Amino acid sequence: MKSNNPNNHSLSDLDPGQEAVISAVHANEALHYRLAALGFRIGQRIQLMRRGRWAGPLHVRLGATDVMLRQAEADLIIVSAK
Repeated sequence: MKSNNPNNHSLSDLDPGQEAVISAVHANEALHYRLAALGFRIGQRIQLMRRGRWAGPLHVRLGATDVMLRQAEADLIIVSAK
């Protein structure tokens, strides 16, 4: 999901090593709660560590926590440049 604000984009648009701040999570209720439990909250700093090949999972870091996300889940997380 793309944002109307040019400073905001989806987590899946980041390049490996790039950091950003979560500005919105556009997920259904169940996924929203699951992501929140993992630390995906508005204002949280996040870094894309690496990408899986082709449309593989994304390895992201939230503080000291590393999480693997599907591309479709990362598309629902809107971030802004740090």
